[in-house]
Amino acid sequence: MTHRIPLEELAKLPSFYQPTLSWGRDRVAFYWDKTGRVELYVMDLKDRKPRQLSHGEVPRALRAGFVWDRNDQTIIFAKDKDGNEQHDLYQIDAQTGKVQQLTDDPKCQEYPVEVSPDKKWLTVLTNKRGQLNLFKMKLDGSEYVQLTHYKNPVFGGGLWSPDGEFIAYNVNESPDLNNIDIYVMRSDGSEPQRVLRVKEGSHDEVAAWSPDGRFLAVTSDASGVNRPGLLDLRDNSVHWLGEEGINETAVSFSKKGQYLVCLRNQDSQIRPVLYDTKTGQRRDLKLPAGVAIGSDFVNNDRELLTLYSTPTRRAELVLYDLGSDCYETLLPAEYGSIDPNIFVESEHIRYRSFDGLQIPALLYKPRQIPKDKKLPAVVMVHGGPTAQVFRVFHPYAQFLVDRGYVVLEPNIRGSTGYGVKFRDLNRNDWGGGDLEDVAHGAEYLKSLPYVDPKRLAVCGGSFGGYMTFMQAVKKPDLWKAASAWVGVTHLRKLYDSSMEHFKYYFRVQMGDPEKNAQLWEERSALNFAGQLKAKLQIVHGVNDPRCPVEQSRIFRDKLLQLGYQEGKDFEYVEFGDIGHGSQDIEHKIRWYKQLADFLDRVL
Repeated sequence: MTHRIPLEELAKLPSFYQPTLSWGRDRVAFYWDKTGRVELYVMDLKDRKPRQLSHGEVPRALRAGFVWDRNDQTIIFAKDKDGNEQHDLYQIDAQTGKVQQLTDDPKCQEYPVEVSPDKKWLTVLTNKRGQLNLFKMKLDGSEYVQLTHYKNPVFGGGLWSPDGEFIAYNVNESPDLNNIDIYVMRSDGSEPQRVLRVKEGSHDEVAAWSPDGRFLAVTSDASGVNRPGLLDLRDNSVHWLGEEGINETAVSFSKKGQYLVCLRNQDSQIRPVLYDTKTGQRRDLKLPAGVAIGSDFVNNDRELLTLYSTPTRRAELVLYDLGSDCYETLLPAEYGSIDPNIFVESEHIRYRSFDGLQIPALLYKPRQIPKDKKLPAVVMVHGGPTAQVFRVFHPYAQFLVDRGYVVLEPNIRGSTGYGVKFRDLNRNDWGGGDLEDVAHGAEYLKSLPYVDPKRLAVCGGSFGGYMTFMQAVKKPDLWKAASAWVGVTHLRKLYDSSMEHFKYYFRVQMGDPEKNAQLWEERSALNFAGQLKAKLQIVHGVNDPRCPVEQSRIFRDKLLQLGYQEGKDFEYVEFGDIGHGSQDIEHKIRWYKQLADFLDRVL
């Protein structure tokens, strides 16, 4: 089959990341790799001319965001070294581009949250004292004050009330590790009070303060799906918005507080919806099937700014006019010499797993398949597992389809977006029901008349890499090829090498490592390496702190001990200058080439 999409050119196409409005709502800052590497840009929403601020000072892998100061004069960002996620904080002047380093602690993560209304402090989530807790830092980095001292991680928040007197955040003090509550404390860290727990075990999380400080926009999954609401801080009552059974997440208030924008997650799409904060009336926006990444009000609440993508359109920064229900593209996506009409739509399908559970998935296939043609197929497993594949532009899927592959991206049990029950089905069961979901995805592909049942591959990164290793050793007769990126092969070794907030997540997902020791061993691919039959590709970044490179090295060494031959039975690749993946164009090209070359050779 003729390759119409040049792989290297596809990887080089510029992408936008993390658009963030200034406090004046007249400028937007964003990461953009137009120059060949990620840089920070600022665009005035009136003249709409992007201006490059940084010149190599910002991170290449975007694991942390950035925030504006209240004067809109500087931007504070987090930067690590070669993907190791040990972020320090920097500030860059929004006019001159001058950069100043604020912190220097190579042994901790630091995530900037929000600058205080008095313009003196920045809230920071950091594991500087072991567990991930909330701190505040003087804007020049001269003073660092710990605000919370929980043994469990602070999951987010750190949001200042409009008067600067209080800070809202999320944490769990319940014995149920799956529980998340909303707390409010004074700005000096005193008098922390829980203001919302809908029920024990639910995820109740803060999104924003109303402009008058009376309400918190919150999201709770106590009903079985995410549902937005307005928490009245006078009596801690909640006015719930949305509909029962519809997954929506609160995002931000309009400048005057009249509206709350939420994101509706349905059938792997994410669309912005608006709610009148007084009447609760909902307004849907007229956007094509796709995914909105963040949404915020501009131009005196008359327009909504969002980053939007569809399966066939790369992400673009768009401005939605709430008066006319039309939108314009502020920053269009680039395609180079590639004809966008080549890209195929994804089909949202469901297939039956071993226990009758319907598994939602996205299916990509070439538009025209000769009747007698049998194509190879790839099952791509997402990370997380508490994550989701969406109907966005997916370059991996598009270039594989262009090369003649059928691609299935399942949202297996454990995925978000399909309710609490579905999300929690693989708790204490990694490598169990979810393993069968992936395998039954392969069986679904085999049932399609245009798929060659003898040419199936599984691939994925992070948890997707874990699942790829598990498929290769637990379902050895199903797959001809497997490609695991930054994957996990031994759960206990991963736990022992993890930071405290990651350890908490693993306990939520797989229970206590001592009490569940046998289960953790049964669900570790390393212990079943001798069952490998498929051609296996292992790819890992040396600086990965989430899934350390040790996880791939011990599997490689085990294969060699068992008599497998590197280069014949498996392939092993390490990247020395990245961690848990990267948005950097140079790194993307290497990832793309590794996968494409491997699948073309093996399938």
